[in-house]
Amino acid sequence: MEIKILGTGCTKCQKLTETTVEAVKALGVDVKVLKVTDVAKIMEYNVMSTPALVVDDKVVLSGRLASVDEVVSLLKAYI
Repeated sequence: MEIKILGTGCTKCQKLTETTVEAVKALGVDVKVLKVTDVAKIMEYNVMSTPALVVDDKVVLSGRLASVDEVVSLLKAYI
């Protein structure tokens, strides 16, 4: 599984990164959470609103924050 957080480094993007790291720990999986801040790379995912959560190159959340429980639920589909 590959997880990416798309965003330019704003507060919401940082918060989604923290939340995602917590969710990964809660699931007990060994996965790196990568941050993508390059606008050209973000646009490759057709994301118009950040932050965005990408799992295995599929955008699963965009334009808002999510709770740890919500991110856990989203990630479970890929385990």
